[in-house]
Amino acid sequence: MRTLFFGTPEIAVPALKALAETTDVAAVVCQPDRPAGRGLELTEPAVKRAARSLGIEVHQPVKVKTGNLDEWVRAKAPDVAVVLAYGRILPSSVLAAPRRGCMNLHASLLPRYRGAAPIQWAIMCGETETGVSLMQMDEGLDSGPVYCARRIPISPEDNAGTLAEKLAELCAEVVRDDLPRAVAGALPAVPQDEALVTLAPPLSREHGVLDWARSPGDLANQVRGLAPRPGAHTTVAGKTLKILEARAAPADRVIGAPGAVVRADKGGVFVACGTGALEILRGQLEGRKPMGGADLVNGRALRLGDALGT
Repeated sequence: MRTLFFGTPEIAVPALKALAETTDVAAVVCQPDRPAGRGLELTEPAVKRAARSLGIEVHQPVKVKTGNLDEWVRAKAPDVAVVLAYGRILPSSVLAAPRRGCMNLHASLLPRYRGAAPIQWAIMCGETETGVSLMQMDEGLDSGPVYCARRIPISPEDNAGTLAEKLAELCAEVVRDDLPRAVAGALPAVPQDEALVTLAPPLSREHGVLDWARSPGDLANQVRGLAPRPGAHTTVAGKTLKILEARAAPADRVIGAPGAVVRADKGGVFVACGTGALEILRGQLEGRKPMGGADLVNGRALRLGDALGT
């Protein structure tokens, strides 16, 4: 089987390696190099680095909807193009260029969490299970028929980073075991139930703002879903405080208005919520490095009686 691979970030690397083990990968398509880090040095995407280590040709088109990407794909004569976290919407001309079209590995149990941030939204919404769906791509937003869906539990300790690592390995399993059967026609493509659709839109800064009137469980899920990046956040004394790790605390420890620091000592940092409290296990005050809860207190980043989010 001759394939193309479209992908950009680290989560797509295990799937690319599995594809290279099981098929003839004609080329890899990823987004252009971007400035990154404090020095804004031009940095290659993780998929590009992996492709080069595998000796696979890399193509980085600046424009997808205009230009000749469809002609380039047809010239490679792939049986199928596999797409995982490429980061751009492919036009119909590109979707139709491979013999069996383009198949997408989406990190959710479709039709739930269609969109750019399925991993983060699944955690923030309190899901206890997620997975990977292999689907035939059409011009809609993750709306094509699904060949298979593999499931994994979401651990209470998982954040978006650890869950992404697990799903990346699951994507590699789908590439090895299910992709060949889908391309061969041995797996039926089942239309999605539109009545069950939920969306996972791109994350903005507003999605990270902690509303202390919510329950501690909801806030803990929000922190987990946005860790390690971009991070949930609040304010204290006019400065931004990122909450990197937190957990719900028993309600009997709380006497205070939502957002009030009701305990700040060696035993922990607790913030009153709508019901109960949130224990801050790790945070980062604007201009400082990340710290554990006790160090936030020792470094006077947080004090008893502080009002967060005001």
